[in-house]
Amino acid sequence: MWCLELLLPLLLIVKDVSGQWNVWIPRDISAMTNSCVVIPCTFMYPSGIRLHYGIHGIWYFGQPYPQLFPPVVFKTRTEIVHESYQGRTKLIGDLHQRNCTLLISNIGTEHSGRYYFRADLGGANIYTYPDFSELKVLDQPNIDIPEEIVADENLELTCYAPDNCPENSPEIQWMYTDYLPEPEYTSDYVAESNTAVLSSTLTFTPRPMHNGQLLGCRVSYPNTTLVYERLISLDVKYAPRSVWVNVSAEVMEGSSVTLHCEVDSNPPPRISWLFGDQQLLWDRASNASLSLEDLTPSQEGIYTCVGDNGYGVMNTSMYLAVLYPPSEPVVNGSLTILEGSSISLQCSTQGNPTPTLTWLKDGELVGTITAAEVSVLELLKLNPQGDGQYRCLAENEHGRASSSLNITVEYAPVLLDESKCTVVREGVQCVCMATGNPEPIIEFYLPDKNITVNDTDGRYNYYTHTDGHTSTGMIKLREKGERLGNSAVNVHCSISNMYGSESFHLELQQEKKYMMAVIVGTIGGVAVIAFIIAAVRYVGHNNKKENGNPGQDLVSKLENPALYYSTVKKDKQCLRKKVVRHLLHSDHIWAI
Repeated sequence: MWCLELLLPLLLIVKDVSGQWNVWIPRDISAMTNSCVVIPCTFMYPSGIRLHYGIHGIWYFGQPYPQLFPPVVFKTRTEIVHESYQGRTKLIGDLHQRNCTLLISNIGTEHSGRYYFRADLGGANIYTYPDFSELKVLDQPNIDIPEEIVADENLELTCYAPDNCPENSPEIQWMYTDYLPEPEYTSDYVAESNTAVLSSTLTFTPRPMHNGQLLGCRVSYPNTTLVYERLISLDVKYAPRSVWVNVSAEVMEGSSVTLHCEVDSNPPPRISWLFGDQQLLWDRASNASLSLEDLTPSQEGIYTCVGDNGYGVMNTSMYLAVLYPPSEPVVNGSLTILEGSSISLQCSTQGNPTPTLTWLKDGELVGTITAAEVSVLELLKLNPQGDGQYRCLAENEHGRASSSLNITVEYAPVLLDESKCTVVREGVQCVCMATGNPEPIIEFYLPDKNITVNDTDGRYNYYTHTDGHTSTGMIKLREKGERLGNSAVNVHCSISNMYGSESFHLELQQEKKYMMAVIVGTIGGVAVIAFIIAAVRYVGHNNKKENGNPGQDLVSKLENPALYYSTVKKDKQCLRKKVVRHLLHSDHIWAI
């Protein structure tokens, strides 16, 4: 038997050792439940002892001292043993050959423990050896698993089955290996300390996908129903292989948003949420959420989720856009410039989406519409028409805002066409109108009299008025000699401001028209008188027809002159009223 082969070297050693109380048994031995186990044993005793009654042996369980009443496993003098060992134990060694090997059959987990041998050589020569053999009864095979399994690194798993039962030898088979990448199997048989163990090693390279996968080792004994299995779940460590975050989002200013991050790694990582270089939150978990409340435009940007579990680092970013209406545009301050100058007007704002910028002057579009946060309006060689209010209007789909500035263009005075002298009933009226910025100062000069008329001189009804950038001055020449001397009016108008001055001679532009009005009025008056005489005659003629005897009637009227005069007077008054009514409804206007 294989057990005696293991004991043979020990027996040779015992012969060479001087007589002492010694025993050689395996310190540890294992067996599967319901199978058997052989505990190899060799003992020796002092050579001076005489054997008168032969050699007897006892196996104890748990304790070596009889006085503590340990359970008796086997005893050569009697078959009385502890109930848990009845019919299960047998001494298969020859005590006279100093072989104390014990066989235990049909063992259970309750038989796990220390076993001690006691030699009885008769008389006082009884000795319990302190050395023991510890039996481990297994209900499933052992699998040697490394402390750490790392993805993409070679892994070896070894399954062990004890082979300490001469009646049966085990067979080992790996289970659930169909999805392993290129698995390899090797078997080994190890005999050590008088015990034997059969092993099978499974070698492969795990991937992150194999984390949590079940593997099994099955031990069976041919020609029996004994089958033992052990299942393990692989704990494969791997660096983060994916980091999931929200897709980039657009949210309105003032609202709230929650950013989610999930990391696939083993062990779970340390998750950090970063905004730029600023860490906003961290947690050791497989997912982490970042809540942002009452968002402002300053919180727009790139948010990054970083997962780090010691085996690797991975991150994913998303962009958070904060939508908001344009802010109030920033424009130049109001400006005062000289005519002919060129300036640039700048307008800047912020908004999301990017706003359009429009320049308006006094409500009318100037320049071009720009889709940007900055717009520049170039105004070249400005003239007085460039004076006014300029407004920058910023718009996007969420609102609008605007800012304004005023541009004042200053220029030298300019005489207006309305400047002239005209004949009126009181004499001659001269008007001088000019525009300029600052408002022009107006003075009149009468060269024939070497007189300057301005607001300090009240002889000629000097009057002045300013409306915006337009100034109006007026004088009246009351004396006829001043009005019609030499059939001409000699009046000069002087206009001036800080940018220049000019003097102009005012023409009597309305004189011919006035004379024509007098002639037309005279002719019209004569025509009216003639019409009245004709109308009176016509009325008188009708009256004669109506009376039938004009001669008689005339005589009667001459006899009473007062009555005749009253009648004629009434007829003339009636006729005059008819003529006036006719003239009022006529389309012609007569100058009287």
